[in-house]
Amino acid sequence: MPKKLSNALTHVTVKNAKPGRYADGGGLQLLVKDTGARSWVYRFMLKGRSRDIGLGPAAGPGAVSLTKARDLADDLRRLVKAGIDPLQQRDQQAADEAAATQLAAIAGITFKASAEAYIAAHESGWRNDKHRYQWTATLKSYVYPTMGDIPVRDIETSHVMAVLEPIWQAKPETARRVRGRIETVLDAAKARGHRKGENPARWRGHVDMMLPKAKRLSRGHHKALHYAEVPAFMAALRARDATAALALEFAILTAARSGEVIGATWGEVDLDAAIWTVPADRMKAGKVHRVPLSPRAVEILQASKQLDSDYLFPGATSGKLSPMAMTMLLRRMKVDATPHGFRSSFRDWAAECSSFANEVAEMALAHVVGNKVEAAYRRGDLFDKRRKLMEAWTTRCMTIDAAGENVTPIRGEAAA
Repeated sequence: MPKKLSNALTHVTVKNAKPGRYADGGGLQLLVKDTGARSWVYRFMLKGRSRDIGLGPAAGPGAVSLTKARDLADDLRRLVKAGIDPLQQRDQQAADEAAATQLAAIAGITFKASAEAYIAAHESGWRNDKHRYQWTATLKSYVYPTMGDIPVRDIETSHVMAVLEPIWQAKPETARRVRGRIETVLDAAKARGHRKGENPARWRGHVDMMLPKAKRLSRGHHKALHYAEVPAFMAALRARDATAALALEFAILTAARSGEVIGATWGEVDLDAAIWTVPADRMKAGKVHRVPLSPRAVEILQASKQLDSDYLFPGATSGKLSPMAMTMLLRRMKVDATPHGFRSSFRDWAAECSSFANEVAEMALAHVVGNKVEAAYRRGDLFDKRRKLMEAWTTRCMTIDAAGENVTPIRGEAAA
């Protein structure tokens, strides 16, 4: 037992003491500040050094009583006698508690949460809206039902295989993409400190050893209408009162990719000059692409202007049109084609029914033309020739004769 002072503290002293330090014996002290705040301090000597450690308030909310303060001081005195620094021990306990809290938080991070965090962090760098849509859609359809709610730190090979095996042979291309996306999410989770060890979705030397060789499907072509069928389809399309219909017609008349159309804003359009300039960061080739607008394309934009949005073709609620809007429209119309397929319709028509040079049509599609040497010498973008080409294509798309057959007024027309 520590030696008690003859003037040891009492409950009355603790309550009424003026500013200063008051010893209770055995290192326990009452500290009273000028503000009237009072707290308990234990002063100890260790390795020739005097140090203080707080024991809590002596008055007010959460106050530590005199009796309790003496008990706490006794406990600390035993630690000091054993050569243990109470301050270091307290810091270590705080660190252990923080680590335990962090582990508990990590334990609650699911694969789905990790995937959503990865998408949120990277989607701004994805210039293709379809890519963003497919990332979310494939995870939601094939991954989340099986392992979305499992803590990401606990994902093992068995979970990955449970996702891949049912679709590996039936949907090989989708399965490959799903595996790659799982691997990416798990790598990102490891980088954030949310899991450890090897990636269970790793392909080489791991997943590839457990799955049969999948059928290698040829990519083939996007389903497309023959150009002779396009005018009749366009007539049916114009009869539809929907933003997706306007967007699809505009895409067909400009031979643009659907993602370029969906992401187009009014800042890219000069209606007076009838030019749409797609910035490099939204183009597949990474180069600015000027698109000449035919009179009908301008009419479409004048109609969509009434929708009062930053985008040429806004979505039903807000923002831009859904990446799937045009595809779903074609399905509702029971047309066996894709939005991208109409670029093929345009290219076939240009090659077979017009006299426009090959490079003019290729540039209209924003394809890279020729080799590097040829590109170095061709500084222009054949814009005037492309305007004539797109006006001729628009005429073709809007012309049906009395018998229902398409008229081809520009066959053999010079494309100077």
